[in-house]
Amino acid sequence: MNSKLPMISVIIPFYNRDRYLAEAIESVLNQTYTNTELILIDDGSTDKSAEIACSYPVKYHYQSNRGIGAARNAGISLATGDFFAFLDSDDIWTRDKLAKQMAAFEANPNLEAVFGYAQNFFSPELDAEFIAKIRCDDKPISSTLSGAILIKRQAFLRIGMFDVNLKVGIDVAWAIRAMEHKLQQIILPDVVYHRRIHKTNNGIVNQDYVGERMRVLKAKLDRQRARIGSKK
Repeated sequence: MNSKLPMISVIIPFYNRDRYLAEAIESVLNQTYTNTELILIDDGSTDKSAEIACSYPVKYHYQSNRGIGAARNAGISLATGDFFAFLDSDDIWTRDKLAKQMAAFEANPNLEAVFGYAQNFFSPELDAEFIAKIRCDDKPISSTLSGAILIKRQAFLRIGMFDVNLKVGIDVAWAIRAMEHKLQQIILPDVVYHRRIHKTNNGIVNQDYVGERMRVLKAKLDRQRARIGSKK
């Protein structure tokens, strides 16, 4: 750890992810940027996830199952860093993610957040039948999802915490608020994380809640109309 570097608080929420959690943790601990604290929020796991989490030199916090938004917010309440970053417990960062993003902040101190590209991949245990049913772009895609972000602490707090009432669309809802608050951000042309496609992805498990994304977008439009109406 280099204490002369700004501290980055990395938050990984997890719920029953013993199959993938170690890879996610190690992708953070193996970063070329060294001044980080890793905060693991156990959202009520009943498998071996807690055992895996506690085998690493991290901050570990357990809470009853409340969902991804609440788990991330719990991690934020424990964070001491100057910057925040988030990683889902089934995904993997590239080894130089944080270093590249911090270099962008050094080049432009006015930036508040730096994103990057995501690369989807099928988890190795999947069978051909499942893979054939899932659309997975094999090209890197520009991402403003939480796994791609590095954001200044004060900038995040200016935008506000994650919505604890959503099952899906949590990142979308936060990104919309960030846009409304005119977050000063850029997207690097580099892949910064690998997004795992598997049978228990949040979007797959919670398909019944997909309509929440549309409600999030409708709420944004309603706010826009209200602002326009107030100016007349």
